[in-house]
Amino acid sequence: MSQAFAQTSTSAAVDELAAGAPQTVDQAVRVDPAFVLSKIETWVVGFQRLLPNILVALILFAVAVGIAWTVERSFRAWANKHDRSNLGAVLGSFVKWVILLFGGLLALTIVIPSLNPGDLIAGLGIGSVAIGFAFKDILQNWLAGLLILIQRPFGVGDQIVVNGYEGTVEWIETRATIIAMYDGRRVIIPNANVYSNAVTVNTARPTRRSQYDVGIGYGDDIEGARRAILEAIAQVPGIEADPRPEVLVWDLAGSSVNLRVRWWTQSKRTNVVHVQAAVLEAIKNALDSLGIDMPYPTQVVLFHDQTEETDGIRGEQREGWPRRPGHEPPRPVRLVDPSNESDPPDGAARSSGPGRHTARP
Repeated sequence: MSQAFAQTSTSAAVDELAAGAPQTVDQAVRVDPAFVLSKIETWVVGFQRLLPNILVALILFAVAVGIAWTVERSFRAWANKHDRSNLGAVLGSFVKWVILLFGGLLALTIVIPSLNPGDLIAGLGIGSVAIGFAFKDILQNWLAGLLILIQRPFGVGDQIVVNGYEGTVEWIETRATIIAMYDGRRVIIPNANVYSNAVTVNTARPTRRSQYDVGIGYGDDIEGARRAILEAIAQVPGIEADPRPEVLVWDLAGSSVNLRVRWWTQSKRTNVVHVQAAVLEAIKNALDSLGIDMPYPTQVVLFHDQTEETDGIRGEQREGWPRRPGHEPPRPVRLVDPSNESDPPDGAARSSGPGRHTARP
């Protein structure tokens, strides 16, 4: 009875609208309750029909979540076993999200059978291009970080130098490499810069060679200085016995004979710095105790005197040097007559040359 009444009311409302009779909002609301109830009933019935699909989709997505979690844990365990925790974290997270995305797509196709996964994937492909242009730097750094973790040119704990920054690698993230500098500061370098620039790995080998140039006088004994230096640095703790330290004649400089001292230490920065300080102190004390000179840079300055009669005559002019034994000092170009005020004073500029004729008393 109620259903027949509802149908009659709906038909009357439709006829009234078709006739063009004016209606207010309240009248429309009062006229359409049956229509609203029918729509709700349709939704409820549709939900009841989709309820099994929804349950299956939820179960499938839960299975996908479990698989993703298991795969991530497996990657992390494998990476930790091979001392590559960074790579395990990055790859595990990436594979996990791929599995979750795939499981979500399958769940949607079960709930909505009309959904075409091919169209959705095509849409994701177009969207990925737009996302790639929008997040170019982020994706570039992520790919560079993944390549660094796979190739492993350096790892966590290594001491490196990149773009003028030197320190210890704390962690390698998907976006950047974090370095703790020796003065306590932290620098975050994008992985793209690390991958595309030269990187010096100071701890790539267990030992590292250091060197320093020491100057001795030209009159000192080179072999004696070498022996004293080697005996002095042999007592410094922290120097490796193999390869042995060595002292090489490296340069005949302007005021000294330069000896290059080379030795090996552990490659950590703290070992290199402290051992070098002890080596330099030992070398200084050893050379001082033997009286071996460590000269200062010296220069010889010769003054050119253009007032001498030998000016410009090669073999006779000895500018700046003391007078040779048995020879008189060069006389001036011309003698000045005190009574002749027209003569230029001593030291005035005059023309010079080997073919000049001068008047002599």
